[in-house]
Formats: sequence, C-alpha cells, structure tokens
Amino acid sequence: MAVGHEVQTVRVVLADDHALVREGIRHVLDAEPGFEVVAEASNGADAVTLAVQHRPDVVLLDITMPGENGLRAAARLREALPDVRILMLSMHDNAEYVREGMRIGTNGYLLKDSAGEELRAAIRAVHAGGTFFSPAVVRRLTAAPEVPAPPAAVHAQLAQLTPRERDVLQGIVDGQTNKAIAAQLGISRRTVEAHRESLMRKLEIHNVAGLTRFALEVGVLKEP
Repeated sequence: MAVGHEVQTVRVVLADDHALVREGIRHVLDAEPGFEVVAEASNGADAVTLAVQHRPDVVLLDITMPGENGLRAAARLREALPDVRILMLSMHDNAEYVREGMRIGTNGYLLKDSAGEELRAAIRAVHAGGTFFSPAVVRRLTAAPEVPAPPAAVHAQLAQLTPRERDVLQGIVDGQTNKAIAAQLGISRRTVEAHRESLMRKLEIHNVAGLTRFALEVGVLKEP
C-alpha cells in the first residue's frame, strides 16, 4: 500500500475562560487534519501549568481571563518555554495589548471574530516560525493617529533598506516562509535568505518577532 504525505500535527494548548469559545475553537481545529488540542485551560495560571506539562507547539491565549490574564501568562510562558509559539486571542483590536504582546515576544494576535480558516492559517504560520496578525489589527497599528513619527535614528535605519528588502520584511511580518516569499517575489529562496540576513544586520534585530515589532511600530507595512 502506498504511503501518502503525512501531515505534521501541531500540538495546541488552548486557554479561554469561556467553555463555549473553547468548544468552538476545538471544533474548527478538529475540522481539518494536522491539529491536536492537547489541553484546555480557563485561566492564565492553568495555561502555563498545562503548557509546561504537555510541551505543545503552540499556545492559544485569550487576553482577558480571570486571575492571571493572557499577557501575564505569555510572559511566564516565554520564560518557562522559550521555544513555544504563542498566539494571542481577543475580541478587540487594542493597539496597546498588541504592542505589549510583541514586547513580551508573542508571535501573533488574532481576533475572535476571524474565520476558521484564518485561525488555522495563524496557527500554521506561527508554528512554522513566522508571525500572524489579523488584518484589522495591522490596520489599527499602522493608522496615522496610532503611529508616531519614527526618531531620526530609525529614519536612518529605514533609509538603508532597499525596496526588495522592504518586500521581504512585509512577507516576514505576514507570516510567510522564505519559500513563499520567494515564490511571491519571483526570486530564489537563497536570495530571500540573503535579504533577511541583511535586514537583521541593518536594523540590528535578530529574530522575526523583533522585525515584526519594528515594522508595526514605525508603520512601514502595506495595508492589507
């Protein structure tokens, strides 16, 4: 019997204080192969405990939970499990929550009214090493009233970036892999890797979360 391509399963810990929300998310993930909810929590403290116990690939954290909220739990998770990918969930596109999440080192921010396919895409993106932000969140963060003028030092850094490097930065922040960015831009994967290394060197940033935070805070992204 021929063996087909095996789908890699993403192991998920889900934290939300509403049982119906957890049930809905589990249903969305169960609807397609490649996802396994290994534990559920109704508060941030339990989410950290369960994540340490189960060592998932991705933790979905609601921001507003009783007791220890999602942001505080995310900070503890980042210390306890440096390699775990963290995707924040919220009903609101609150810019301060998003910025605090990026400061902590979370990997994305998804609105709860997103479609099921967007939830699955977000989990895949952060699991693959990228980031994912709901389009409404990006619009809020890049709107003129929300984005202060970058200081002179940042202007100097931006001036160093070539148009192609900005294109690659956009792809990174969109959660795309090097392969996907290469296909979109019509260049080789090796060229994308070279642009990524150049971006990190010029901006003095050494990880994807940092690149995402920089791009959102200075407003250099295209509107979705």
